[in-house]
Amino acid sequence: MPTRVFLLRHGETANPLVFHGAESDVGLSERGRRQAEEAAAALAPFAPAQVTSSAMRRARDTAAPIARACGLAPRVEPALHERAVGALSGTPTHGSDGVWPQTLRRWVEGDTAYAPPGAESFDDIRDRVIPVWARLTAERRGETQVIVAHGVVCKVLLVTLLPGRGVADWVRLGPVPNVGITELVWEGEWRAMRLNVPPAELTAA
Repeated sequence: MPTRVFLLRHGETANPLVFHGAESDVGLSERGRRQAEEAAAALAPFAPAQVTSSAMRRARDTAAPIARACGLAPRVEPALHERAVGALSGTPTHGSDGVWPQTLRRWVEGDTAYAPPGAESFDDIRDRVIPVWARLTAERRGETQVIVAHGVVCKVLLVTLLPGRGVADWVRLGPVPNVGITELVWEGEWRAMRLNVPPAELTAA
């Protein structure tokens, strides 16, 4: 059996119009809770052997109904937490200061060690999440599992793990929507069988 991981971002937060980095342990909105239930219904038929999330409430609250639908106890991996964003925490996502666009531009241009004061760089995120990924997938070799994380964490994993991809592909890989599900299968290297699809599309497949 192949090693398969369904990687997804948590559901919509209670305040989706501001940056929620590692500094904010916000929960889910009512819509986010519905999204989590939809993800649970879509993923349960794949009979995952494990459901893991970061320790942040929005990820745990998304993972809980998935684990329940699969008859599992959710596992928590604190190192999968959202990116620390420093002074951006709590500010509007469409603000005029341009801190995030400037950060992303520098990453895409190759300056992956760059970060504003108090925030994590691409390198910081990669260096904390890749060892967790390696350990979780080694422990469940030949099995299916679900990992619930955060938008930036998911994107760092994708541009690092997928063959022929790199941080320069950040924008080309598209946004990571709430409960967007990516199916990754190990075939000597990681392959994306599905990329950021909504739960309904997974159910219909």
